[in-house]
Amino acid sequence: MPNELSESESQKVMGNIPDSEKVLKNKVAIITGASRGIGKAIAQRFAEAGASVVICARNDGLLKKVSAEITSKGQQCLALRADVTSENDVAETVKKTLDTHGHLDILVNNAGMVRDNLIARMKPEDWDIVLSTNLKSAFLFISAAAKPMIRKRSGRIINITSVIGIRGNAGQANYAASKAGIIGLTKSAAREFASRNILVNAIAPGFIVTDMTDQISSEQRELITKEIPLNRLGQPEDIANAALFLASERASYITGQVINVDGGMII
Repeated sequence: MPNELSESESQKVMGNIPDSEKVLKNKVAIITGASRGIGKAIAQRFAEAGASVVICARNDGLLKKVSAEITSKGQQCLALRADVTSENDVAETVKKTLDTHGHLDILVNNAGMVRDNLIARMKPEDWDIVLSTNLKSAFLFISAAAKPMIRKRSGRIINITSVIGIRGNAGQANYAASKAGIIGLTKSAAREFASRNILVNAIAPGFIVTDMTDQISSEQRELITKEIPLNRLGQPEDIANAALFLASERASYITGQVINVDGGMII
């Protein structure tokens, strides 16, 4: 059986950040796709670390719920409904962030979706919507967020890719292409923005327990777990901890990198 973390063990992974280690104090962060799963965990982790977080997604109800959870702890959170594939919505999200906080320090491009099928059966519209949601949205947000970061001459951009973007996967050509594209976008942006002290990195999660992955059967889960040397599935908090590191000054000499957080799936 897979060695999945218990609820108490998962909480230990997340942990509580002491006031002396509020490494994102006075920082402002936008996190896309933050209504659940990995995006939600990153927003919570950043808020605990002292950041004022701005969360956006399409589902307004879930966004407000996440925002309420964060603010109930005395932390700062602004929820903005946005279609991440819309240039206008992206520009408005960045504008509202600047109007509210006056600056922007961190961008996490996490929004993503799947429309799986074999290539021979995949509809062009399923290709388009996955590439638009997963890849175009990252380009739009980087383009919009880079402007205030360039003026400030500092910033952190963290793009959530996937191990599937590195190794591919049957039935996920559109998803794999979008995530591979994020890696190329990350490396190109890192080269463009390095002279302005804007660091751009990517995190490649392996198999993480989320609403999306909960849909697979227990048999499929067993097979996937056998591919993982650590013999357990990842938690959203595992990705959040990596994102916190990359967003902090502790990663001030890292840019253009892809950090695999996958339990050893790709070694």
